[in-house]
Amino acid sequence: MREAPHERAVLEVHEAQHCRVTGPLVFSTVTALLSVGNAAIAADRAGVIDLGGVTASDSSGLALLVEWLSVARSAGRQLRYENMPPQLQQLARLSEVEDLFDIDHGFAPAPEAATPGPGAATAPAGSSRHV
Repeated sequence: MREAPHERAVLEVHEAQHCRVTGPLVFSTVTALLSVGNAAIAADRAGVIDLGGVTASDSSGLALLVEWLSVARSAGRQLRYENMPPQLQQLARLSEVEDLFDIDHGFAPAPEAATPGPGAATAPAGSSRHV
């Protein structure tokens, strides 16, 4: 996911406690979103933030999501994210912060990490098996 030139991110506040982020969640956009999100959380208007409109992301985007969780906890509010893009999920895993998020693990493990089920045929080490 690459950021398009001059593209900006927006936090849209919808019905009660539901927001949506659209655009890139990257270094050049997170600063503007920080105060908007903090205000929505403080006003109890951001119980759920939908990330389905995120077009690009990097580690600063993940840091923003962690910061919003911290702000919510400090304010005694509940906050959860919906539709977290796979790239952000992967960053959360690699950064070992995935437990902070309610991430739906609906993606398959890497082939090396997959454990064959009972009765599954396995190829000996060093050989390849084509099906």
